[in-house]
Amino acid sequence: MLWGALFALSSAVVIESQPLQHLFPPAIAEKKAIMLHRCEAALHGAEPMRAYHVPGRIEILGKHTDYAGGRSIVAATEQGLIVVAAPRDDRLVRITSVDLTAAIEFEMHADLQPSKGTWANYPMTVARRAARNFPAPAGGAALRGVEIALASDLPQASGLSSSSALIVAIFLAIADANDLWQRDEFRRNIRSIEDLAGYLGTIENGQTFGTLAGDRGVGTFGGSQDHTAILGGERDRLKVYKYCLVHLEQTIALPANWIIAIASSGVAAEKTGAAMEKYNNASGRVSRIVETWRKRTGRSDITLHDALVSSPDAPAKLSSMLDSKELRDRFNQFVEESNTIVPQAASAVASADAGQLGRLCDRSQHLAETLLGNQTPETSMLARSARELGAIAASAFGAGFGGSVWAIIDAHDAGHFLARWSQAYELSGPANASNPRFFLTRPGAGAHRIDRQ
Repeated sequence: MLWGALFALSSAVVIESQPLQHLFPPAIAEKKAIMLHRCEAALHGAEPMRAYHVPGRIEILGKHTDYAGGRSIVAATEQGLIVVAAPRDDRLVRITSVDLTAAIEFEMHADLQPSKGTWANYPMTVARRAARNFPAPAGGAALRGVEIALASDLPQASGLSSSSALIVAIFLAIADANDLWQRDEFRRNIRSIEDLAGYLGTIENGQTFGTLAGDRGVGTFGGSQDHTAILGGERDRLKVYKYCLVHLEQTIALPANWIIAIASSGVAAEKTGAAMEKYNNASGRVSRIVETWRKRTGRSDITLHDALVSSPDAPAKLSSMLDSKELRDRFNQFVEESNTIVPQAASAVASADAGQLGRLCDRSQHLAETLLGNQTPETSMLARSARELGAIAASAFGAGFGGSVWAIIDAHDAGHFLARWSQAYELSGPANASNPRFFLTRPGAGAHRIDRQ
């Protein structure tokens, strides 16, 4: 019996099951099949064995807008994690990375202490939150553990959301092993893919989702954009979402003659240590703006977007309340990015208006450099050089402080463009880059179970 078919009959939240050849072009499907075989071998025949593909994501536009209730344009990547999992009869979670030839193991427990500063922090945080949100029912058993093997063709710490992809993957494996989809707590709070993305975002940031109580999270205060793109991605489509709560506003076909080139700068976009502090400062400025608004108006608006739409004169009133350049810059970047650039760029893609799209993305990049302040010399150079080499549009994306840059280019010139872009970056002598990568992708499918038959 296909798990995807069974699941579709029993829950409103459907993670579909598809063969690899239905998810990817032939050459990519062949590479994914090799990754799948390696993961299956690492589980030594454990059954019932379930497999998943969980992609990374590209934030086309919407820099640091999600946790403020704003908008973004996103796509899933064709690159991602292949994950194979099988339930255990005890509470142990064991995860083997076949790429790193490394394994971690821990017990599924509400008092689990995640290992901060390592990749184990992410799966351990998922397991801890799952154990707390889905405790043993009266007379029932606690959550069972799961054996997991994973492989990745997604660059790590590159701004492509490899950490959020890991959170999604581990949750899917735990949920299937324990049939969380049918738990009353799940069904009361999570009724759609967008709800699931919102919930997984709170696992990462530690907030409460509905009646599912929050926890410490992984240490970064972000939103649910990454999880939304990873779960909601669609082949050859860009999607416009609004957040807090997650809502799909528009789906746009990427013109067939356009393709996305990615430059992973080699400057790690980590969310640990000093990088975590920088990331949280960007979100912290939004919190300070909203708190200023609440104190001055007596209102209880939760997000910056909520405050801005509370009355016709709210944007001007809120702007006048901000007494520091730091907060005014953050306010102005959010308003223009979420309310002007994102919707106009969506229209430009829909009409294949290359000139307008390029101008809007240039503006977004400029705001990131001058007002948001989350760029490095390497990401700024990559965005600038992509345009100089003829890209339709280009921009850095993700949390920033390193990471990647996308460029939308003519598909017929893709190989030539990628070689020139890589060469230009090498010649620039990036000071902090280690192992940069350049590759191509079309918008890919969201997270799926893999039909292994």
